[in-house]
Amino acid sequence: MHPTLNRRELLKAGAAGIASSLVAAPALADEGRRRRPNVVFVFADQWRAQATGYAGDVNTRTPNLDRLAGRSVNFTNAVSCCPVCSPYRASLVMGQYPLTHGVFLNDVPLRREATSLAEVYREAGYQTAYIGKWHLDGDRRSAFIPRQRRQGFEFWKVLGCTHAYNNSFYYADEDVKLKWEGYDSIAQTREAQRYIRDHANSSPFLLVLSWGPPHDPYETAPQKYRDMIKAESIVLRPNVPEESKDKARQAAAGYYAHIAALDDCVGDLRETIRQAGIERDTIFVFTSDHGDMLYSHGCQNKQRPYDESIRVPFLLRYPALLGENGATIDMPINAPDLMPTLLGLCGIPIPATVEGKDFSGVLKGSPAPDSAALIACYAPFGQWTRARGGREYRGVRTRQYTYVRDLNGPWLLYDNQNDPYQLKNLCNAPEHAALQTRLDALLSERLKETKDEFLPAGDYIAKWAYEVDDSGTVRYTN
Repeated sequence: MHPTLNRRELLKAGAAGIASSLVAAPALADEGRRRRPNVVFVFADQWRAQATGYAGDVNTRTPNLDRLAGRSVNFTNAVSCCPVCSPYRASLVMGQYPLTHGVFLNDVPLRREATSLAEVYREAGYQTAYIGKWHLDGDRRSAFIPRQRRQGFEFWKVLGCTHAYNNSFYYADEDVKLKWEGYDSIAQTREAQRYIRDHANSSPFLLVLSWGPPHDPYETAPQKYRDMIKAESIVLRPNVPEESKDKARQAAAGYYAHIAALDDCVGDLRETIRQAGIERDTIFVFTSDHGDMLYSHGCQNKQRPYDESIRVPFLLRYPALLGENGATIDMPINAPDLMPTLLGLCGIPIPATVEGKDFSGVLKGSPAPDSAALIACYAPFGQWTRARGGREYRGVRTRQYTYVRDLNGPWLLYDNQNDPYQLKNLCNAPEHAALQTRLDALLSERLKETKDEFLPAGDYIAKWAYEVDDSGTVRYTN
């Protein structure tokens, strides 16, 4: 059994530069005797990192996730590099940054120019399955997606995108639209449970389950969960301005109702894995594609560089390798890092096309590097158009700091340890000049690594020949 780990690494940018320290536990001695694990990768849409009981949110009803967190590795600074739906999903599937795979907007198609997550697992002898929301096939959100555009996933019960959670459809192998019964996340979870039971005793499998909630509309969770959360009882984050508080409480009540429903789904999945006798040899991941502002800083939805938008929950459990006890890792991990890290845990070679970093060694007890997660908005659109304050930006999220530039220069600098609600922008303050210079150099280094020239949005839209309206948004049909 793995001892309880405490990988706390403080990133301090002082006169001597950026330094870190790590306390790590040794890897298990029987690592070489394990079979290749199953992978159950579960992710929600727009679930911010702060919105769980184990993260300290008093509004949530997440007993299953709280128990899971106590027995998992908890990456407390997991980041969505481009915090909006399609870009995250493409980075997950390809292990690349958006300017490489080209999906830096919603509703553009992911091309097959690199080796995908499912293709690598299939080559390694895995069965592959995807259930739920895809959002990587272009601007026809409810269209049938043929096998050649599924990026290597075999078992398939998917729709491009819908947020009509109680009137939700999907396709399987034929161009025949089928309907999920009731609230779609519960029905999708039941399908995932069936898949787990049916494949528990065969070759290892990769199963991805993608839920639509807690993305708005917020008021559409099943009634039993809405009854649990009352708007007048919501405790808001201190960065919600006074004029937004009533709207914030109403939205949050519905948001947390969705979360309560999904928490029950997590519990059902975990129980199915346990009953199937494969818990020890299964990597179970819970995360999200991006967060939700919910009126923090007076903002809604995502794309912004604030923690409510960019940070996501990320729990990973793998008893055969990591033991039964929980661990906390505060090293930032980014969306493109997920594919190589999962492959590293499974002992599968990582394709040369992958740009993310393999942090499986950190999970096994190796010292964590001085990591800085790149965050970006390459082209503002949709709910964050220029008319609504949208702007291109690039930034880094370290353990302690958020630093962001827009096209005009330095924009934001927050000390997230001493100012967790990001209420005081330190950017361009003379007393923080040395810190800002170091973080700016770190950002420049990350941009160079990812071949990002930080051009205006129109340059990238023209390069990829995307058709957008006057707001920069790709028009789509349902």
